[in-house]
Amino acid sequence: MFIEARSRRARIIMQVVLSLAVLPYLFPLIAMVQGSLSGQGWTNYARVLAVPGFALFFRNSAIIAAITIALVLAVTMLAAFGFSKLHMRAREMYFWALLACLTLPEVVLLTPLFVTASTLGLYNTYWSVILPLAALQVPFAVLLARNFVNGIPDELFEASRVDGASVYQSFWYIIVPLTRPIMASIVIITLIAAWNDYLFPLVFLQDTGTQTVTLIPQFFVGQFTNDQTKVLASAVITALPEVVAYLCLQRLFERGLAAGALK
Repeated sequence: MFIEARSRRARIIMQVVLSLAVLPYLFPLIAMVQGSLSGQGWTNYARVLAVPGFALFFRNSAIIAAITIALVLAVTMLAAFGFSKLHMRAREMYFWALLACLTLPEVVLLTPLFVTASTLGLYNTYWSVILPLAALQVPFAVLLARNFVNGIPDELFEASRVDGASVYQSFWYIIVPLTRPIMASIVIITLIAAWNDYLFPLVFLQDTGTQTVTLIPQFFVGQFTNDQTKVLASAVITALPEVVAYLCLQRLFERGLAAGALK
């Protein structure tokens, strides 16, 4: 539901309010781009691209992000379908227990996750980062997806049962096609979390062959050097895949996020 500002004065006030709301987020981005071009200009980007293993870091981040997104999507949509449309005993209790996990910050989980990863032989592998990232994203994603699935009429599922469709067929042929907007929102949110995560790769990925793009700035910050222009240039390069993904899924993302938050 959208509220239309009919009068010219209301539109001007709305425009001013929205502009002021955007400024706190716009200034840091402008400062980051300007800082990345300071000193040697575009040479700063060339120096970042010349970091040993730069392409490997991007590949590692892409693998981690892709698998994390796939896991979160699969678990989230199945859970949202179950919490919204299936009749289960103590369904609400399980749902609120899942939402309670939103209160757990990454840093609190580091010690038990480190022990678990070491015990299972996952330390210094992609899975030591993928599994915790996916687990931390699922509760919020389920909250959004369940609200969206609640808006799908129950009559569709009743009609599918009359036609002899199983629960899995109802999920595949009804839920999946009708929830593309919220799925796009989950993809973007999970991509941002997985691509930008710094703590888990820093702790669990010690081999340079498995490290991610968020660790590139450490090549320009050390005991005897602190080249902030290269750090800012690496931040700009790192942000590009997220910007491209958002632009590609912008329309679905906005529709899904609004519907998932309001329904």
